[in-house]
Amino acid sequence: MPSARPVSTAPPVRLRRRSPRRRTRWVGLGFAALPLALYALVVIVPLAQSVQYSFFRWDGVSVATWVGLDNYVEFLTDPVLRSTFSHVLVLICFFSLLPIALGLLSAAMLTRSKQPGMAVFRWIFFLPQVMTSVVIALVFKRIYAPDGPLNSLLEALGLDALTRTWLADFTWALPALGLIGTWVTFGFCMVLFISGTSAIAPELYEAARVDGAGPVREFFAVTLPGLRGQVAVALTLTITASLRTFDLVWITTHGGPGTSTLTPAVALYKAAF
Repeated sequence: MPSARPVSTAPPVRLRRRSPRRRTRWVGLGFAALPLALYALVVIVPLAQSVQYSFFRWDGVSVATWVGLDNYVEFLTDPVLRSTFSHVLVLICFFSLLPIALGLLSAAMLTRSKQPGMAVFRWIFFLPQVMTSVVIALVFKRIYAPDGPLNSLLEALGLDALTRTWLADFTWALPALGLIGTWVTFGFCMVLFISGTSAIAPELYEAARVDGAGPVREFFAVTLPGLRGQVAVALTLTITASLRTFDLVWITTHGGPGTSTLTPAVALYKAAF
């Protein structure tokens, strides 16, 4: 009687195949390698060097002296530098909260009643996004001048008591700068929200109108929830813009009068140089 062959219990050998997803991932990393290397060379390396320099007292010419955390302690205990944070909070209201509120209102009005010429309206308010901040600062510096168009308009309307040297007034200089930021970022927020409302299903608006919703309820029930992503993007970009405000302040007021318009970026620039 022939002997039975032993049954092999070893698991079958499977050939490893490279997954298409993994191959695509490596191809994507290969394409991104050069831009990431350039970004690291231009941004990350100088940033790391700045952190390193912050622990030294150095004028850029002589030998650097190690001071540890003294530069940070001096910055945090300086009353002038601490006052800049309250100025930033004011600028956030003008650069971020006010433009977002106006952008939401404009987007709701423009999408609810479509009238001819709306494309021109959007282009006019988006125009500041394609202008350099230096040009904008110079234009508004002329508008706010004592003999500028703003005071001339107030005098023509018989409101001479409201005329003032806007950028040299301790009370009104910071709000005047904030209104420039409102004008700059409003168009961006409006266009962003209009593009977001175009992606909201029209059936949602029809259902809200069938339920008897008016314009206000329709906005809070349909439009605002549908724009959560756009609002988050607008908040991030506008708050970032308010925190790094430098050229606008430097060209118009240099942080004055006194320190009434001083921002952290301008204060750090003055402290460094």
